[in-house]
Amino acid sequence: MKTKAVTVNKDILGGTPVFTGTRVPVQTLFDYLEGAYSIDDFLKSFPTVKKKLVVEVLHKAEKLVVLDESIA
Repeated sequence: MKTKAVTVNKDILGGTPVFTGTRVPVQTLFDYLEGAYSIDDFLKSFPTVKKKLVVEVLHKAEKLVVLDESIA
């Protein structure tokens, strides 16, 4: 069963996109990766985030970049 990886709710961190079921902003994952940390490092730091949600977010980001020709 596939779940929605990201939740946006004005009552949770003012509408900042967070991993579903947590208060961890999705931006934090990208900050970790940009800082040369691994996904495992991120998951250790934020144990409430499930790996399947991280993978789903990364797949969605990949699709946005690959399918959006205006980025290239």
